[in-house]
Amino acid sequence: MKHGKKYVDAAKLVDKTKLYETNEALDTVIKTATAKFDETVELHVKLGVDSRHADQQVRGAVVLPNGTGKNVRVLAICKGPNEELAKEAGADYVGAEDMTQKIQQENWMDFDVLVTTPDCMGLVGRLGRLLGPRGLMPNPKAGTVTPDIARAIKEAKAGKIEYRLDKTNIIHCPIGKVSFGTVYPLSRRYFDNGTERKS
Repeated sequence: MKHGKKYVDAAKLVDKTKLYETNEALDTVIKTATAKFDETVELHVKLGVDSRHADQQVRGAVVLPNGTGKNVRVLAICKGPNEELAKEAGADYVGAEDMTQKIQQENWMDFDVLVTTPDCMGLVGRLGRLLGPRGLMPNPKAGTVTPDIARAIKEAKAGKIEYRLDKTNIIHCPIGKVSFGTVYPLSRRYFDNGTERKS
């Protein structure tokens, strides 16, 4: 397969026989980024497990210390006092029956993350066929079904990502943008709100 000059030049900087340390790998990622847009840095991990077995399922969520570099649109489906809490926390859209009807009737999907409270899962459950294939269905394990809706919204806005095994038992997830520069996770610590503290 023939590659362009930029690809060939970048490939020369990578030694495929070498196992890179984290810091060196991040440096190499920055050096090999040549696109005119802000490239996304992705992590791909082969764990050697078999997702066909229930005890080998790997799934979860984590808040990235510097976010993903993307503006996340959050839909909160909740009722009563939680609606005001969701608005204060920064949700882009808030509602209950009105929002579920909009998704069902108009096929409206103008959001990136859906969070809800346990008492509204009856409403959201009806949307499984629409939300499931798009990866938008809320899940307690991912922290998107929770009584603390404000926290879930803040985490989503801060850059929370979900990860899970694909059909080939590999995890794929974005971890940031090239423009973030080199951040060494092994030599720094972070407060809960994502601000940096020197170790």
